[in-house]
Amino acid sequence: MEDNEDQATGGDKTTDPQEDSFRLLMVTWNVATADPPADLGSLLHLNSPGSPDLYVIGLQEVYSGPMRFVTDTLFDDPWSHFLTSALAPKNYVKVSSIRMQGLLLLVFSKLEHLSFIRDIKETYTRTGVFGYWGNKGGVSIRLSFYGHLLCFLNCHLAAHMQFASERVDEFARIVETQSFECERAQRILDHRLVFWFGDLNFRIQDHEMHFVRSCIHNQTYDLLWSKDQLNLMKSEVRALQEFEEGPLNFQPTYKFDVNSNDYDSRTVKTWFALNGKKRKPAWTDRILWRLAPQTTSPPEPDEDEEYPLKVRQDLYTSLMEYSISDHKPVVGLFTLELRKMFCTPLVSLQPEGEWTADIDALLLYKPLQSFQSSPWDWIGLYQVGFSGIRDYITYTWVTDGEVALNDEEVQVYMSKDEIPVRGGECVLGYFSSVHQCIVGVSEPFKVQESRAAIEAGLAHDFINGWDQSVATGQRWN
Repeated sequence: MEDNEDQATGGDKTTDPQEDSFRLLMVTWNVATADPPADLGSLLHLNSPGSPDLYVIGLQEVYSGPMRFVTDTLFDDPWSHFLTSALAPKNYVKVSSIRMQGLLLLVFSKLEHLSFIRDIKETYTRTGVFGYWGNKGGVSIRLSFYGHLLCFLNCHLAAHMQFASERVDEFARIVETQSFECERAQRILDHRLVFWFGDLNFRIQDHEMHFVRSCIHNQTYDLLWSKDQLNLMKSEVRALQEFEEGPLNFQPTYKFDVNSNDYDSRTVKTWFALNGKKRKPAWTDRILWRLAPQTTSPPEPDEDEEYPLKVRQDLYTSLMEYSISDHKPVVGLFTLELRKMFCTPLVSLQPEGEWTADIDALLLYKPLQSFQSSPWDWIGLYQVGFSGIRDYITYTWVTDGEVALNDEEVQVYMSKDEIPVRGGECVLGYFSSVHQCIVGVSEPFKVQESRAAIEAGLAHDFINGWDQSVATGQRWN
């Protein structure tokens, strides 16, 4: 039996020397318990040329009141639902997500890459109230992307000007304590590429309010960089020096009056009826990255040279048009240039013959590489534009109705009772219970309308649950 991590890299590595470029769009936003706005098109660059291959979205302070949190454990929270609904019609699939109270992290991928994203793990660390409360801390998702190990860490660190050192300590604790159940890259900094982002809460110290606001008004942001606490701490803490960040050539993203682009204008009353201080603007919301030094990059000594990975930041900015929160969202657009460690999925799938709800359907799958299968593996039928791995129309276990044609090809039957009467554009996906991800996706194909239903006059009167959801444009995620 092969080691799971070896399988995650795809077994036989590619000999193709070509390097490919992939676009990664990252978002961090402290939403201050607000629900999603009506339109996120600008935030997600939905109408921009050159669509991203991956979306990584980290939110902080997602509303987690007692009743909402209970419903969110049963169904997608409003933010997850809204983002998924916006991206699924454009053929993005939710690869993974993790939530810890108000911290939420989601990863989406174009469908074409889904079979090459493997070994997905999630974890979290609480740092609020001496480590017992999850209002502060970090959530992480790690994965293998064409064999390259990536880790995304979304943090919400301690607030207030005087706690810069505590923020660094919290980050160190998160990095040191988080671990993943896998052979390769068990800890965050073992990964080839790490993105650290979120509401890191670092402030601009020493400068007075008037000077800070004057620099913002004049767009002389560089005059503030030397007093940015994260920049100051990077000069002192070696671990932070390994992380890169683009220039802060955009307005500080905190603190704004809600529903406006005006910085904090409140007159705060203290317990003694005295006026409190307004919050000084700051770049609290950041996106940094770390490419592992070659001397420590696992697992093979020559992997960096044989399978290079380069990172270029193409955009780093805030979006002033969103005003539902006292923070503005920050967007980072990156290009990942890499040589794929494998180009072949673990399994190929294709439908056999005509697919309709009138007869049991037949599909053919073929392992393209040696991998550890399981009786718990299944093949799902998905509508084109499906939102996530569990968003299938129906599924069949690979051992149910399985007929071996030869040592490699296998036929599997799928019950007609679950095939949509109205038909539609669909794909097949092979889910591996060992890898906990889809390891093969078919080309799109047409499921035909049921002739029996049409002849009986039922096509428009009797529609099963999935067909009804297609007719109304609504789906469960």
